[in-house]
Amino acid sequence: MKKKIVFLLPLFLMLAACASFNISLFPQAKPLKEKLIEGEGRPKILLLDLDGVISFGEKKTYLGAGAPSPVEYFSEALRKAEKDKDIEGVIIRISSPGGGVTASDTIYHEIERFKRKKKVPVYAYIMDIGASGGYYVASAADRIIASPTALTGSIGVIAMKLNIEGLMSKVGVREETYKSGPVKDFWSPFRPSTPQEKAMLQSVIEDLYGRFINAVYKNRQKVLSRQQVLALSDGRIFTADQALKARLIDQEAYLDEAIKGLEKSLKITRARVVTYARPGQFKETVYSEAPFGGRMQNGVNINLISIEGLAPEPGVAFMYLWNP
Repeated sequence: MKKKIVFLLPLFLMLAACASFNISLFPQAKPLKEKLIEGEGRPKILLLDLDGVISFGEKKTYLGAGAPSPVEYFSEALRKAEKDKDIEGVIIRISSPGGGVTASDTIYHEIERFKRKKKVPVYAYIMDIGASGGYYVASAADRIIASPTALTGSIGVIAMKLNIEGLMSKVGVREETYKSGPVKDFWSPFRPSTPQEKAMLQSVIEDLYGRFINAVYKNRQKVLSRQQVLALSDGRIFTADQALKARLIDQEAYLDEAIKGLEKSLKITRARVVTYARPGQFKETVYSEAPFGGRMQNGVNINLISIEGLAPEPGVAFMYLWNP
């Protein structure tokens, strides 16, 4: 018997060596699941998070794994909420300096589509920063509330490029470009932009800026004229108190007070506060970490843009982004 075991053991080891095992340390994200945060009763108030730079790129977790982008999260979450008859209201908690123009506008569109279909109130709550694209998204809500220490505003558009022509000449590197037209490479980092190219870029920025103004005016037209909106849209940021006086927000309050205010407006005495999270994500209170796994700490680090897929690359990135 022992001889058989000794004979079969090498054979077993060879077969094991030939076998292929594919174990992923970072498995694909699973569908969102509802998680109760607090409260009881049948009616639900849904708390959703918009956290970090807004883009179509995957969010990076602490271990470096990718999580679905903010756009993907909101699209999935709002469609899930549409099917839940017990959801009476939604609060979108924002902690973002903004991000890509198209990503911000897509989330704005998703919120508006949800409001038309579900017909429940949607509040935007600015936790610490709701600037530029963060405020753009908030403009889709029925009511904008900010925490007492929040920063908001920065209404406008920015586009950046690095001009590395001088650096390349110092190290003896020359760039050659062959193009079909004089402005085919108009945003090239290897040479300065011409006056014609600057005018072309500015015209695009003005169009996107006008879209931002329209979104803000649509939300604030009961309290601000279009001219007043334009006067406030020079890129400056506001504290919560300044934004309230300027009528860019409707209320200054803490998150628990905003939740109670929504319950009161809905005439609900007992409601459950719920959120959507991936299996395994921690979400114990209304102040728990957002579902993307990468909250900003101590302000905004603009270097995060490279992580979020918004780094300067060939071409141009138009951004609704506060860029201090």
